[in-house]
Amino acid sequence: MKRSLFAGAALLAVVILPAGANAQIKIGVINSYSGQFADTGAQIDNGIKLYMKQHGDTVAGKKIEIIRKDTGGPNPDVAKRLAQELIVRDKADILAGFTLTPEALGAASVSEEAKKLMVVMNAATSIVTTKSPYIVRVSLTLPQIADTLATWAVKKGGTKKAYTMVSDYGPGIDAEGAFQKAFKEAGGEIVGSVRMPVANPDFSAFVQRAKDLNPESIFVFIPGGAQPAALGKAFAERGIDPKKVKLLSTGEPVDETAIKSMGDLALDRISAWHYDFNHKSKMNSDFVKAFNAEYKRNPDFFAVGGYDGMHLIYEALKKTNGNADGDALIAAIKGMKWESPRGVIWIDPETRDVVQTVYIRRVQKVGNDIVNVEFDKIENVKDPVKAAMKK
Repeated sequence: MKRSLFAGAALLAVVILPAGANAQIKIGVINSYSGQFADTGAQIDNGIKLYMKQHGDTVAGKKIEIIRKDTGGPNPDVAKRLAQELIVRDKADILAGFTLTPEALGAASVSEEAKKLMVVMNAATSIVTTKSPYIVRVSLTLPQIADTLATWAVKKGGTKKAYTMVSDYGPGIDAEGAFQKAFKEAGGEIVGSVRMPVANPDFSAFVQRAKDLNPESIFVFIPGGAQPAALGKAFAERGIDPKKVKLLSTGEPVDETAIKSMGDLALDRISAWHYDFNHKSKMNSDFVKAFNAEYKRNPDFFAVGGYDGMHLIYEALKKTNGNADGDALIAAIKGMKWESPRGVIWIDPETRDVVQTVYIRRVQKVGNDIVNVEFDKIENVKDPVKAAMKK
């Protein structure tokens, strides 16, 4: 017999209390609020707080309470323990947040057994939503980005030979697999690849290995934080010029912090991504203005994940008239569509994953600023890994 994740009948009784019986909805937010990814957690939290400030803390007559838990980094065991504590001790109705894939995977089994909605606001490995029928994701999947970029690079980007450099953990392996598969299917050739340690690597040797093969393009995935600027400087030190070798990446290596740190070294790098504060729309302009007024900084893709995650929760609760039962909420969420600061997004009813526009950008100087400038887009992009499974 399968052993319950929740020890003791008394505790289990707490788990199966009728959802929505109280005049309060408790949302347990599990993030990395300290350690290497502390700023990531803070930005997700900023998006959550801004949405609640703009839309109030009451939905369908229920008061919304946020309970925050810190994993301290990519620790699945800690995330699992915190998810159990939130449901059993704190009586959380919904789980949310999840800065990193290991956190989401750690909490997934708790979501499934307790039948609690789990809203992933960042963790981007494709398999996450398959680990519990109560998981929905509003951020992205890395294959969604890497597959799109690879196809674009061969068909419209003028490159037929690529080398791939990724961090050696779930998201990086996801990105590598999707890019290589799509690049070859589009008619390109992968001339080499390397997987790099996640924890504070020295990129010099890895960049030199890529340079030695003289590729037309290099595809990069590394997590946000301090690493993008370090890798950018390693490219410059090894004499890799983005005007001669196309530097292709997901959004993390060219986010606002990385670009500011690299300065002119970031110019001409090409990326595919789902959100940037420079995106041109009325909704995004208003979002960026409000975010800056509140936090004195620009929102990033982590922040928009938190913001959209709260929108999804609020709209689902409106549909269920405040019923926080996991089955009711998931039913309300499937197929949900709305305008986000990033553009129109919707939830695939079959996979519970986000469907969205992927933007192709180039780092350029605009006035005195160095920013990502969108110049192409691919609409209604689904996660290609799950799409392939359905064929």
